[in-house]
Amino acid sequence: MDKFFNTAGPNQPDIHYTLLPKDRVNWPELSGLMAARKYFILHAPRQTGKTSLLINLMDFINAQGQYRALYINIEAAQAARSDVLMASSAMVQALAGAARLYWKDFHSWSQIALASLQRAANGKDRLTTVLQSWSRASDKPLIIFLDEVDALVGDTLISLLRQIRAGYAQRPEAFPQSMVLCGVRDVRDYRLHRSDGEIITGGSAFNIKSESIRLADFSQADVKALLQQHTDATGQTFESGVLEEIWADTQGQPWLVNALAYEACFRKPEQRDRTVPVTVEQMRQARESLILRRDTHLDQLADKLREPRVRHVVEPILAGLGGAEDLPDDDIQYCRDLGLIGLGRPLAIANRIYQEVIPRQLTWSTQETMVQEQTWYLTPAGQLDMDKLLDAFQQFFREHSESWLQRYAYHEAGPQLLLQAFLQRIVNGGGRIAREYGLGRGRTDLFLQWPLSAQGFLGPMQQVVLELKIQHKGKVATLATGLAQTARYADQCGADSAHLLIFDRDPSVPWDDKIYRQEHSQGARTINVWGM
Repeated sequence: MDKFFNTAGPNQPDIHYTLLPKDRVNWPELSGLMAARKYFILHAPRQTGKTSLLINLMDFINAQGQYRALYINIEAAQAARSDVLMASSAMVQALAGAARLYWKDFHSWSQIALASLQRAANGKDRLTTVLQSWSRASDKPLIIFLDEVDALVGDTLISLLRQIRAGYAQRPEAFPQSMVLCGVRDVRDYRLHRSDGEIITGGSAFNIKSESIRLADFSQADVKALLQQHTDATGQTFESGVLEEIWADTQGQPWLVNALAYEACFRKPEQRDRTVPVTVEQMRQARESLILRRDTHLDQLADKLREPRVRHVVEPILAGLGGAEDLPDDDIQYCRDLGLIGLGRPLAIANRIYQEVIPRQLTWSTQETMVQEQTWYLTPAGQLDMDKLLDAFQQFFREHSESWLQRYAYHEAGPQLLLQAFLQRIVNGGGRIAREYGLGRGRTDLFLQWPLSAQGFLGPMQQVVLELKIQHKGKVATLATGLAQTARYADQCGADSAHLLIFDRDPSVPWDDKIYRQEHSQGARTINVWGM
């Protein structure tokens, strides 16, 4: 079978283009922690390659012969909720299932586990009992990889962490030499709600961890190496600029990289002509298809937007607020652990695809229920009539903003989201909207591209810049800053026309004073200003 780009489950190198997971971590550091009998955390956002890494490490360690390693996924115990006995049984079953799958001499280990369970005084400590028995019986120290630890909740998670902590002092003779707990979040971010209402932090329940290691996304060199595997296998090349386009879209997020490449190279029969290079335009079409299809990865991402901790961080980014925001450090780190925002400063959405997905997801129902049609705003020559379009939005905003914005949990970013929903409804299936926003920018930038010929995006295009600003410092100051920002962005994009939209959120100001249209010159560029 020909290899392909993987978008579902752990990588299998015999059928998937694969970057060796072990090469994505600092192996000398990890092996040093294991040799020093350390227990530590490995965490990363979903579909980053954690499971592939852990299985690869297990196989690599077992092949070396110094330790006996085992990978165990304990997600099934999540169904137990706060039933510690049920969860403990599920985890032991996961332990036995993993040994059956990965250890050739499983039968003897199952007998040891069964005998130890029969002797166990407390059913809630079953995991500890089995690990103790296995460690004593093994001729090699055990290395245990526990995956999906943060899928557990409440008392079941507390029980797991405390069982591990209880056996820690007995390592390596009577407990695993090293354990790696893996999940989306660092253990210090676990919020453990006991059934009696007590709240315990993960750090206090598992204070034996020595390190917390984050599995990084692909580097640009990794993305290039992955694409090269496809070229080596099929002979199909990627035209100049494709690598840069993928990097801008994904910033190396592994699932996104693979999903884009699969979409461009395998999804449709006509894409499988390996004599034709993959083009930048194909990658852009692939990006739009992913966003519109809302695959599971993107759906899970969108689901997180409902959480208050996420909203507290993402909302000021979407609003493009310009001042310093008092955001809890724990909430920022939580959003980073989820992969929603980047690791650097200032705070920004992690990559270009997420920048597109988030506002679309937040306004999906709004966009779908708006009574607006693309044909209303097309000129006889096939251009978008931006004056007519923005005039219509101005009136729409005046009539409906109060009721519509009340529907948004992201109230601070409501005007920006409502405009984007309006534009997306009209542009959908014809043009493209690129978005730029971030904390400290003081604005939201939109770049609209509309094809003007049958060649689509390969031919001539109408290119429009829209700059969105909330009026905070008075009309004159906001206008002066906005004109300069709009002109710079329009010059950067090579836009044909530029529009500055200023939203006055002061409820005491009459609508007749908020609504206006002006034309200003900024250098050699004419900018249309729309007040709302």
